[in-house]
Amino acid sequence: MDRALERLLPRVQKPARYVGGEYGQVMKQPEEVRVRIGLCFPDTYEIAMSNLGLHILYGIFNQMDGVWCERVFQPGDDMETEMRAAEIPLYGLESGNSAGDFDILGFSLGYEMAYTTVLNMLDLMGLPARSADRESLAPLIIAGGSSCYNPEPMADFIDLFVIGEGEEVGQDLIRLYDGAKTEGLTKSAFLRLAAEISGIYVPSLYQVRYHEDGTIAAVTPEPGVPERVTKRMVADLDKSYFPTEGIVPSTEIVHDRVVLELFRGCIRGCRFCQAGTICRPVREKSVETLAEQGRQALRHSGHQEITLSSLSSSDYRDLSGLCDELLEFCEPRHISLSLPSLRADNFSIDLMERVQKVRKSGLTFAPEAGSQRLRDAINKNVTEEALLSSLQIAFAGGWSSVKLYFMLGLPTETDEDVVAIAELANKILWTWKQHATNKNRGVRLTVSTSCFVPKAHTAFQWEAGVTMEEYLRRVTLLRENIRNRAITYNWHEPEGSFIEAVLARGDRRLGPVIEDVWRRGGRLESWSEHFSLARWMAAFEAAGIDPHFYANRQRGDDEIFPWDVIDSGVSRQFLARERDAAYENRLSPDCRKACTACGVTRIGKGVDCHG
Repeated sequence: MDRALERLLPRVQKPARYVGGEYGQVMKQPEEVRVRIGLCFPDTYEIAMSNLGLHILYGIFNQMDGVWCERVFQPGDDMETEMRAAEIPLYGLESGNSAGDFDILGFSLGYEMAYTTVLNMLDLMGLPARSADRESLAPLIIAGGSSCYNPEPMADFIDLFVIGEGEEVGQDLIRLYDGAKTEGLTKSAFLRLAAEISGIYVPSLYQVRYHEDGTIAAVTPEPGVPERVTKRMVADLDKSYFPTEGIVPSTEIVHDRVVLELFRGCIRGCRFCQAGTICRPVREKSVETLAEQGRQALRHSGHQEITLSSLSSSDYRDLSGLCDELLEFCEPRHISLSLPSLRADNFSIDLMERVQKVRKSGLTFAPEAGSQRLRDAINKNVTEEALLSSLQIAFAGGWSSVKLYFMLGLPTETDEDVVAIAELANKILWTWKQHATNKNRGVRLTVSTSCFVPKAHTAFQWEAGVTMEEYLRRVTLLRENIRNRAITYNWHEPEGSFIEAVLARGDRRLGPVIEDVWRRGGRLESWSEHFSLARWMAAFEAAGIDPHFYANRQRGDDEIFPWDVIDSGVSRQFLARERDAAYENRLSPDCRKACTACGVTRIGKGVDCHG
């Protein structure tokens, strides 16, 4: 360990975040390495190490010959202050070497509020924020993740974006870089070659023109560069890499357990959900593969909990059989098995009782809307009867704690829909009173609301988000209608959602705003203690940009979107049909019942779209 680093660690909280040396980390001899990679997560160790995608890419890249992949995370406030004072650059956890000296730095962009942290990390490495100011090939700054389905707000800073799942395209890119480094190619020459790889978007190779009203007039690629970049996906998850012998954190993290990925994609088609669109089609792992991966990961890590992860875990076709396989291993060892992402329409109390033998937790559902009309409009496809029926069985089985998640500000929402949330909560309380087997324990019912943010590549990408003032009016309306003390109501403050909405549907003119916010101290802005709306508003004013143009404006039917250069596999025509269906309160079937012709079969060749 560097002497300067060793001296400052006693002065910071959670020093184990910064020293590496965990069981399962990969060490290599630098002289045997041709390409050094930093997997950069724009948040602290506890958040970063809970990300399954990071562990998957870490394992895959380190299996490549001549490649060493290390982890690079944003330090906490106290550590950043100490590092800047001691002039210690941000470094890889494995080697302790300055990350600015690596060949490739890959940032994970899973949420828009991480953008300023990316710039902060580059600065901590001693690198310029803007791509145009980094002239050499190394380090190459790349980014991937769900936020890259609208990459434009970060176009000034990222050399290239990986669109879709990174396992295969990441290896293609590293091999290309390895050859380019050997041949001594310039950065510009390499980027032209990289743009030929399916799933790679190089923003500097596209020129954007605007109308006088601020909307986009045209996006023009340079000659030979594809007009649209199609996402990459892994077809067979049974054959894909899974980190059964991954890194075991040496300090507590947010999700301190084994995470077992059941499948990718979603059969449901909720019209507000970006993940349900960009992750299509559904691809399941087999029970045999999952059970073996779960057992191996538990043996290696020593974790006392395993969670089954997906967008909708209860939609896994043989969930009961998988749980039986895992419980045979887990129960004798007192390992708990958890099932997040449950749906009320296929909830199984029998299954819940089996998986919660080790530790019984509360139940969580996300109806998203209080009225059946609005649930139909957003294609949630869950009825009030199904929810109450599931809770009736649960209360009769001894459960007494329920959390419900809703959104306010959904398209077509009325005050009656808002009040319906309170009415639904009261019906759930009545169900508990009628069917609970142990009323002496009481019931804990928590209602939580967040502000709906329209996202790219969804049926609601044309919609205007509600203003902060309107969201708070609806919060007040709901709060005034929740009168039973057994119901706890929590709501998210709207300021962060407002900025998220700006960034989610913004274009590359937001680059100066993001940089200005960072220079004013912005970073880790998904944390409430770090976020400042005033800082963002000052940056918008300085850049002469109206944020409401992005967050609260209805888009024209034929308007060119900043993200139209990205092909998620789902057609714009399909999304427009789904938007029309929303205004008619008309449901669309899930993928296992009927094909809705979303278009993903163009890129999902050989994949059963019915999941």
